[in-house]
Amino acid sequence: MIAVLLLEPILYQVLGLATLIIALWAFSDALRRKPQMFEAADKRTKGFWLGMTGASTAVGVFSSLTPGALLPFTLAALVAACVYLADVKPSVSGSGRGNSGPYGRW
Repeated sequence: MIAVLLLEPILYQVLGLATLIIALWAFSDALRRKPQMFEAADKRTKGFWLGMTGASTAVGVFSSLTPGALLPFTLAALVAACVYLADVKPSVSGSGRGNSGPYGRW
């Protein structure tokens, strides 16, 4: 039980740093994209995703400074940044599967 109590802050710190790194990656990618790319891919607006990934970055900063204090917000920020990287980024970068296959969209 003592080992768990000693390991818990370290895990929260790692989660906060991982959230910060992933959110920074997503935010910097959203900054580089043109607004028309978001509209063409039908993935909300650039401002929306800059707000989501920017807020995720802010939560990542705070959660890495105070491990465990913002756990629900840290998890929400991590999910938002991962949604951008897994769904929006491939669509707006042109490397998504979309209609590029021989059979079009499923």
